[in-house]
Amino acid sequence: MSNQSVAAGVNLAGVMAHCGGSPVGAVELLVGAIASAPAAPEPYAALAELWQDRRSELKESLEGDGSLSAVLAQAYFLFLEGDMDNAVMALGSVTGGRPDVAWAAAPWFGDTRFLGAVNAAALAEACLRTLDYGHDLNTDEMRERFAPWFHALDVVSERDPVPDSLAAMARLPRACGRYELSLALCDRADAVDHVMWTAVARAVTWRVMGDLDQAAAAFECALFLDSANWSLYLDLADVRAEQGDFAAAVSLVEQGLAYEPHEVTLRAASAAYRTRLAGSSDDLRALITLAPEISNITYRNLLIDYACAGPKLPRRLVAKAQRISRK
Repeated sequence: MSNQSVAAGVNLAGVMAHCGGSPVGAVELLVGAIASAPAAPEPYAALAELWQDRRSELKESLEGDGSLSAVLAQAYFLFLEGDMDNAVMALGSVTGGRPDVAWAAAPWFGDTRFLGAVNAAALAEACLRTLDYGHDLNTDEMRERFAPWFHALDVVSERDPVPDSLAAMARLPRACGRYELSLALCDRADAVDHVMWTAVARAVTWRVMGDLDQAAAAFECALFLDSANWSLYLDLADVRAEQGDFAAAVSLVEQGLAYEPHEVTLRAASAAYRTRLAGSSDDLRALITLAPEISNITYRNLLIDYACAGPKLPRRLVAKAQRISRK
């Protein structure tokens, strides 16, 4: 029995017969059918019937099973039970692992019962789970697959506009290149209350769009709301460096170090930006020493590039720093 034939309407009795009466086998077959036609209602009808008939057995079998088929089935079963928050988080996990399938085209995901009950915090967490595996979502195909998510974000953010949750939600449309939706969620959050996370979400969106002036202004707003947050000083310093204002970048990093003097990324950024500004060999040596401790390789290499462009630096020292970025 093919996945397509199940999606076309094979009844549960036929599925169970094919799987030798195993409910877990039936789940796997039905999830395969869903993967081939996510919007088709028939596999969900069969799953609902299976859940009604073999609920206790399925609960025991699926508990602790992290496979895609188990988690997707559990998402639907949670919906049937009225647990919309855990249902959406489970679907977020599946989508993060396999974003090449339009899982959210499922009839239940657009159901008014779901959209009217799911909590903003749960939807925000689900959005973050879709991003867990680092897949590239900024394509036309991905935007089409994620259209039901964008609709859910619009509906739930209007009904339950919790600023922190909306700021987290904004990450998904930004990753998909839907920048206008990301900024709209920030606007909706600000209409309720101004919080630091919304300002950060807005800043990152503007930065990804290439508008560094708007990004800097948003990071300044974030700092106004949380002036003791060292990472915000680093974020704004990085934007100033990207704008070519290394004097401002040095000043901002120093302010951050006043709050977290041992933070390695702050210390490395300070050394890099000072080197770029003044051509200090001592600061470049400090960066070379700190570089192995920076876990973000892309950021480490960016700091090295900035530093090595500093004025009148010894060629051998520059070469030593550049060898690190080639590792």
